[in-house]
Amino acid sequence: MPPINQITADIIDASIHIHADLGPGLFESADEELLTAELGRRGLSVQRQLVIPFEYRGTKIEFGFRIDILVEGRVPVELKCTERPAPIHLRQLLTYLRLMKLPVGLLVNFGGERLIDGVQRIVNGYVDEQVDHAETITLRSQRRRGRRENLCLCVLCDLCFFA
Repeated sequence: MPPINQITADIIDASIHIHADLGPGLFESADEELLTAELGRRGLSVQRQLVIPFEYRGTKIEFGFRIDILVEGRVPVELKCTERPAPIHLRQLLTYLRLMKLPVGLLVNFGGERLIDGVQRIVNGYVDEQVDHAETITLRSQRRRGRRENLCLCVLCDLCFFA
């Protein structure tokens, strides 16, 4: 199984190639299908539109949320096709990471002029699996309900900034 940083690098690279070849303006579903096919060609396990159940205080929610793409069962990818993603999109992905107890996810916006400006890597800093922070510089930590939360919103692993 490839390391998390290699998986996210492959997702970003595939997204950049698709956007460079076809540009912005496709429907989100088309970008999703193209990215899924490209990641599959690269030998990665990919699931689309995966419904994730969860439990909260004894109540099981069967259709809690739906992930656009889940790569290698470890990296959720939320796709957008807007001029600029809203802050709620970042929080949505962070909620997915928390509920699934996953360390990192990607928000990829195919709607901008340059795709690299629309890639954000979200790091959920309090789960068991460790992310290689040599590539993800953690600049700020905040306390939330007694848990440490690192929210990394970076264009590439070595160019981190925080909202």
